[in-house]
Amino acid sequence: MVSGSETFDVVIVGGAVTGSSIACHLGMDPAFRGRILVIEKDASYANCASARSAASIRQQFSTAANIAISLYGIEFLREIGARLEVAGDRPEIDLVEGGYLFLATPAGRTVLEENHALQTRLGADIAFLEPDDLRREFPWLMTDDLAAGCFGRTGEGWFDGYGLMRAFRAKARALGAEYRAAKVASIAVEAGRAIGVVLADGTAISAGTVVVAAGIASGRLAASAGIELPISPRKRMIFPFDCADVIAPRCPLLVDPTGAYVRAEGKGFICGAGPAEDADPENDPDDPDFEVEHDFFEETLWPILAARVPAFERLRLGRPWAGHYDMNLFDHNALLGPWPGLENLHFACGFSGHGLQQSPAVGRGIAELVVHGAFRTLDLADLATARLVEGRRVAERNVV
Repeated sequence: MVSGSETFDVVIVGGAVTGSSIACHLGMDPAFRGRILVIEKDASYANCASARSAASIRQQFSTAANIAISLYGIEFLREIGARLEVAGDRPEIDLVEGGYLFLATPAGRTVLEENHALQTRLGADIAFLEPDDLRREFPWLMTDDLAAGCFGRTGEGWFDGYGLMRAFRAKARALGAEYRAAKVASIAVEAGRAIGVVLADGTAISAGTVVVAAGIASGRLAASAGIELPISPRKRMIFPFDCADVIAPRCPLLVDPTGAYVRAEGKGFICGAGPAEDADPENDPDDPDFEVEHDFFEETLWPILAARVPAFERLRLGRPWAGHYDMNLFDHNALLGPWPGLENLHFACGFSGHGLQQSPAVGRGIAELVVHGAFRTLDLADLATARLVEGRRVAERNVV
């Protein structure tokens, strides 16, 4: 126990979608009877990744763990009203199962085939489309350089990410979790255990278990406990636009072979792409850069999209925004669970852009580890934080 402090059974650092999902699932577990404190530095949630994401979900990954997480996630999102109801108020997140459409040139066809075989074997509803199929299904698409595509017929799409975060938070609070607006300066460790946290104002809080779900700040917090996590902020920009020409049928979330993406949003569209790693400077996790680089759209993104969808040659740009991935530089996959040697210090971070869609499964999984000492619903051991120590990389090919 940290001397002279409040005491909680579980302290969760980070109260956006992942932290609130963990708190919610702890509260829903009949075997848990403890006190939960969620500490969130941005009480408005205006700058958290949950609010600045493209908010989508897909099964088109290349690893079994990520596919299973999203198969669980889509069922959760479909049933969110019943699962997260509070006092008769059933949350809505406007889920649209519009599908993902991954495109491949001849160089990428083999990878697409291998991914599709794994996805369908695990139960995902993904169609493999030859060039003629692509032209028939999506007549507005330029296919001359394409060898194939994969389309999620069901179970993939987009939703209100901020609404999901709010629903988890409301349910967690209804189940007794306490929320506090504060910045955590460090994690207190003693005799091989995390014993609590220290706030920026010097306040100490004792904890039986500490969970770090602080997004881009997770690496700094880990360092305060003597742990090196390869997490770095990576800025991603989202550009909304209206198109003068009609796209029919409706545009799914289309992922170009270059990595650029676009999808329908209301009557318009949103688009984005990841810049080259060496072009994305390091950001301060406590003071990240939210400036939009308009030249990136004009010089890089728009030419790609207009070449793939000629209708996009005529568009009107809306107001873009920027957010940050908590990028796991080790292998671009989530880091989940306890740190070896500090079994009561758990991490749920490094999602590399997949945090919203993975939050239902991750929240439940971390709660199971805390309460039962093991995963019960889904086995997420492939994404264990311990793989950093083991040198075991999870090779995910489909990072967007």
